[in-house]
Order: sequence, then structure tokens, then C-alpha cells
Amino acid sequence: MKALVLSGGSGTRLRPITHTLAKQLVPVGNKPVLFHGLEAIAAAGVTETGIVVGDTRAQIEAAVGDGSRFGLEVSYLWQRQPLGLAHAVKIARDFLGDDDFVMYLGDNIVFDGITDFVERFRVHRPAAQIMLAQVDDPRQFGVAEVSAEGRVTGLQEKPRRPRSDLAVVGVYLFSSAVHKAVAEVEPSARGELEITDAVQWLIDHDLRTDAAVMTGCWKDTGNVPDMLEVNRLVLRSLDPSSAGIVRDSEISGQVVVEPGARVTGSVVVGPAVIGSGATVTNSRVGPYTSIAEDCRITDSWIRDSIVMPRASITGVRPLESSLIGQDVEIARTPEPPGAHNLVLGDRSRVRIAS
Repeated sequence: MKALVLSGGSGTRLRPITHTLAKQLVPVGNKPVLFHGLEAIAAAGVTETGIVVGDTRAQIEAAVGDGSRFGLEVSYLWQRQPLGLAHAVKIARDFLGDDDFVMYLGDNIVFDGITDFVERFRVHRPAAQIMLAQVDDPRQFGVAEVSAEGRVTGLQEKPRRPRSDLAVVGVYLFSSAVHKAVAEVEPSARGELEITDAVQWLIDHDLRTDAAVMTGCWKDTGNVPDMLEVNRLVLRSLDPSSAGIVRDSEISGQVVVEPGARVTGSVVVGPAVIGSGATVTNSRVGPYTSIAEDCRITDSWIRDSIVMPRASITGVRPLESSLIGQDVEIARTPEPPGAHNLVLGDRSRVRIAS
């Protein structure tokens, strides 16, 4: 079995962060989202992995390398345009050959991993196996209809009137039969080759498609609120440890202070993580806060936030439910300004109290 990890796309819902960073590399719990998926694939015993990349190819390659740090053998597959999940399967045809494969969306996290999902496929050998999860509002997802025997009998893509509450999670398992399906489907109204259409083709041609309804937690990290929620969930799973320097400070709850970090005269309330080389001085951090490597936090209060590498925050109290990019500088002005002076890029979002 091989793995196909989709790491293209432009991440429009995470702009402006994704103007300069691949969405799959935004960190949660100080680890890029993509790395969580690669670790799950390795844990399931799959090693040969193809990563589908687009315009952010150089960033993904620099972060993942040859995959050896994860126990994987990684190849990179260039997708010139994000023309749908089934298109990604199509351009990966030579890499996949006739092997079974797990397809994993690189901006998704399945918190209980995929090992049981993969083992079930290996035992029952369907043409396809789709991971599903019960959701409150299925209209936001692809939706599956499932028979009493656990077979997928139909799929809907973001329906106005869902016929079930079972959403399609971003993990699929396929036999080589899917290549015929991908070759047969036509582009959708939005001009993409939809994986739901390919799965429906399998169903229509009486090729067994199994449902695997998960009981654990799964998240798509496509927007800022979901990214912050995933950060909370990841932080809750951390084992507390302190390999850095902590002086005249109060540490409580699930807190990780990574090697080389310095916490001085501060309060850190878990769940939280302080990255290597970061300094936290006369500040309050947490709960649910990730401070990445080499950040500088001074005289500030930060909670429920993700602060990415090398950011500097001084004199800000409080900062809440925020996603702060790399090399950002935030500081309090000595006096209230007479006017606000802004230079904002396209699709920026700013809230000002005045």
C-alpha cells in the first residue's frame, strides 16, 4: 500500500497567512498540520508516500525533505493547478501504479490516527473505503448515504437537503479500480474532477464501497477558527515537560517548555507550549496557546492563540483567539494615536477600537 497526501491549494480562507506560507505548514501545538498526517500514515505501516504539491512546492519540500524523519519514503508530484481531488489521483497514476493507496488531505487531522482504518481495508478488500463522521450540519461537507450493511450507496456534495448526517472526512482508501473511475468522470460545474463523482462511479458500477464511521475527533483546518480549535485539541494531548529555563515564574497545567526556551517572571497556564529559543518575560501565556521557536513575548498576555516562529509581541494585554504569522512585530504605542496609519494587503481583516 502507498499513500497519496494532497498538499496543494492556495488556502484562501487562511489569508493573509497563506500569502507567504503553505496552509499545511501552519503549526498547531508547534507542529505543522501536515506533519500530524504524515505521522499517522507512518504509524499505519505505510511508507511509500507521494505528496501532491502546487505553488508552495518549495516550502513543502523544504519542510518534509525525503520523509526519513517520519519513517517515510517521499516523492513529490507536481499539480500545476488545483483541479480537484480526483485530478490529484489522475496526475499520481504513475506513482501509484496498481497498488492500493490511502489518500489523505494534508490540511486535515484525525486525532485517533488511521491505523484501524487501514487494517480494516486490508482485511475486507473493498474497491474503496470512505472515512465518515457524524456532524451537526452536513450541508458544509460531502455527505454519504450508508446501507444497514455498512456500504456507501450514494454521495452528495455540500447538499442543501442532506440525506444523512455522515460527512466525508479527508481520508480515503482505494484499490486500483479508482483509476478507471477517475478516467470516466467529467469536470463538475466548478471545473474540477471531484473525488465524490469518482466514488459514485464505483458505486454505480457495483464495485464495493465501504463506510468506516469514526468515533474520535477529526478536523479540517481550512479557516482560522478551526485552526485554533485544532490547536486546543493538540495541546490537550501533550505531556507536560520542561527542558528549558524557568525562573521566578509560575507554571501550571499541561505546559511544555522546549529546550532553549526561557521563561522569566511570568505565568504560563496550560495547555500551552513554549518553543525552543523563545523567551517569555514578565508575561502571562495561556491557556490554549502555542508560542513557536525564537519568539519574544514581553510584558504581554496571550491566550487561546497560535504565535508562529520569530514573532515579537511587547506590551499587548490581552491578545486572544489570534493567529500571528512568522516574523511579525506587535508593540504597544506609548500614547494613544491621533490617527491610525495603515498599509494593508489584499483581503486583510482589521478591527480597531477607537
